[in-house]
Amino acid sequence: MFTRPLAFLRTMAENAAKRIKTDGGALTIGTHNGHFHADEALAVHMLRQHVPKYTGARLVRTRDPALLETCDIVVDVGGEYEPARDRYDHHQRTFTTTFPDHQTKLSSAGLVYMHFGKGIISRSLPDAPAEDNDKVGLIWNKLYDSFVEALDAHDNGISVYDSDALKAAGIEKRFSNGGFTLGAMVGRFNGNWNDTAPSDPVAAQAEEDGRFEQASQRIGEEFDRALDYYTKAWLPARDVVETAYKARKEYDAEGRILVLKGQSAPWKDHLYTLEEEEGERVQKVLYVLYPEKPTPDAKWRVQCVPETGDSFQSRKPLPEAWRGFRDEKLDEITQIQGGVFVHAAGFIGGNKTFDGALAMAKKALE
Repeated sequence: MFTRPLAFLRTMAENAAKRIKTDGGALTIGTHNGHFHADEALAVHMLRQHVPKYTGARLVRTRDPALLETCDIVVDVGGEYEPARDRYDHHQRTFTTTFPDHQTKLSSAGLVYMHFGKGIISRSLPDAPAEDNDKVGLIWNKLYDSFVEALDAHDNGISVYDSDALKAAGIEKRFSNGGFTLGAMVGRFNGNWNDTAPSDPVAAQAEEDGRFEQASQRIGEEFDRALDYYTKAWLPARDVVETAYKARKEYDAEGRILVLKGQSAPWKDHLYTLEEEEGERVQKVLYVLYPEKPTPDAKWRVQCVPETGDSFQSRKPLPEAWRGFRDEKLDEITQIQGGVFVHAAGFIGGNKTFDGALAMAKKALE
C-alpha cells in the first residue's frame, strides 16, 4: 500500500472499469465512477430496492461510453435524458427538466423518482392501488417536497434562499449547517485526498465501489424510512385530521380550535392543505388539542399552529404571562384547574384533562 498521485489513480480506475463484464442474464445499472454524490447514490438504491425489474441488478461505475452503452439503465452519467431508453443524466447543457409544478432542476435522484416513484409508492401501499390513484399522487408529491427535492437542489448548486436577497437584507447565517445535510452525509463516504490506495487498479476501483455501496445503502435507509412514514402513518392521518377539521366549530364558533380525539396523529401538513382547499377567507386554526396517549386518563396538550410547517413562529402563541409556569402556579395564573405546563416559548402547553385543555385554548383566544 502506498500513496499514488490523484491523476494516476483516476486512470487506473477508468482502465479497471473498462474491464468489467456483465454477468450473463443479469440486468446492469450504470453510473459514473470517481467522486460520488447523494443523487446517484439514492437513484441506485431506488432502482435496486424498489423497482422489481432492477432488483438484484449489477452496478457498473464507469465513464466509458462503450461500457455504459451495454448497461440496461444509466443514471447521472452519459449526457442523455431519454426515458424510453432508461437514460437519466442531467448534466447536459440543454437539460431543464423539473418535477411537475416545481422550479428546481432535477438531478438523477429526481429523474428516477419522477419516472419510477409512483410505482414505488403504489407497491408500498395496502392493496397496491393503481399508479394514477389520488393517494399515490398525494404521497408522490409529498415525498418529493420533503426529501428528494433537497437532493436535486444540492446536486445542482441551488440554494434554499436567494443569496442576493439575503445579502441586501443584511441577513447572515447564525451557524453553519453544511455538514448536517444528506448530501454531506453521503459525501463523507468518499475517500480522503490523502488516503492510501491499492496500486492494483482493479483493487482500487473495488475499494471505491465499496464506499459507494455503503453510501447508497445509508441514504437508502433514510429514503425507506420516509417512504414507510408517508405510506403507513402520514396518509392514514389525513382522514383523522379531516374529521377533526370538519368538527372544529363545535369547540369555537369561528373554528379556531381543532381537537384530535382518541389519539394524536401527524396534523400539520394536512391542516395546511385543508385550509388551502377552503381558500383564503377561511378562519385559520390557531390551536390543536390532542391526548398524550390513547387512554381515558391521558393528559392533554394545547399546541399552537405554526405559521408554516418549518416555522418556529406560532400563529398565536399562548399568553406570555403563562409561559414557563407549571402545576399549581400555572393554575393560579390562568384560573384554570389541572394545568401541567406552558413552554417558555409559548408554543405548547398541557392540562390534566380535555376540559382543562379546552378552557386554556379558549382563554388564550381572548
